[in-house]
Amino acid sequence: MKFLIVFVALFAFALANDAQILNYESDVGPEKFDYNYETSDGQAASAKGELRYPNTDHESLAVQGSYRFVADDGQTYEVKYVADENGFQPQGAHLPVAPVA
Repeated sequence: MKFLIVFVALFAFALANDAQILNYESDVGPEKFDYNYETSDGQAASAKGELRYPNTDHESLAVQGSYRFVADDGQTYEVKYVADENGFQPQGAHLPVAPVA
């Protein structure tokens, strides 16, 4: 199901922007997934996820990944992230950093 969602989203985006898919790899299993893609307009994304604490009340998905895009200002931006039981934690040179408490 995840594979289908990612593929449909990529296909729709490529059609809307006349971008070509240069690279696409996906491996989806019952308790983990791994994908990456790159398009001709400079976009790219990759992620690896795994099911944590399966068959318990604390079952969750942990994902590490990144995405890159070219913005309207012509700059390329990249975000690396972790998404797990602690929430979505993005990092990027263009993102503000909270002051140390």
